[in-house]
Amino acid sequence: MTRPGMAPAGPTVPAIQPAPLTHPSVRLVTGFAGFGAGSVNLAISSSILAAGSAQPERIIAAVLAGLWGTALLAGAVVFLARDRSAGGRWVQYPLAAAAVAHLAAIAFPAFVTSGLGLTQLSALLLTLMIIASLAWLRRTQRLDGRRQQAAGERAGDRPGRLLLAAFAGAVLVAGITTPGLAASTAGQYAVPHSGHGNLAPGGHHQH
Repeated sequence: MTRPGMAPAGPTVPAIQPAPLTHPSVRLVTGFAGFGAGSVNLAISSSILAAGSAQPERIIAAVLAGLWGTALLAGAVVFLARDRSAGGRWVQYPLAAAAVAHLAAIAFPAFVTSGLGLTQLSALLLTLMIIASLAWLRRTQRLDGRRQQAAGERAGDRPGRLLLAAFAGAVLVAGITTPGLAASTAGQYAVPHSGHGNLAPGGHHQH
């Protein structure tokens, strides 16, 4: 029996708070994919606007792609900074809708998105990568608190493995993003590294 104001006798076991298991390498890949998907969607928007047509459907498609690309870039920053997706569980619905839209643009190319098949494919693959990564992270958050804490400590004790996984994820995302950007209007007008000064055919720098 303990007196008032005295601590209870016997050892006290500290309560283990459940820690969400968001593996750092998966978090980085998710953020990289968000940056890549945002950039590709902005390229789609600029490509539609660069067509020079003032049809309302083109303007609407360009605005939607631009807003979605901006939202993906901002969401990637928030996710990497706060370790949680902007919008919580609801983010899976706009991501799924975007994936369906990219798939429809590939399967049924309209005059609005004509010539952007490879760019749409890159956006689709990056969006699916984000969806899969977020689903994996949500699944691991349901694990027991002890297992989450132990796994988190093991992951944190291997910085070399984290660096290798981050590099592999960056290479994968870049390998998907680069062809999509190159196939867009911005990529077609990009100046090659060895072609500075040759901006126009017949220029005085050409030989």
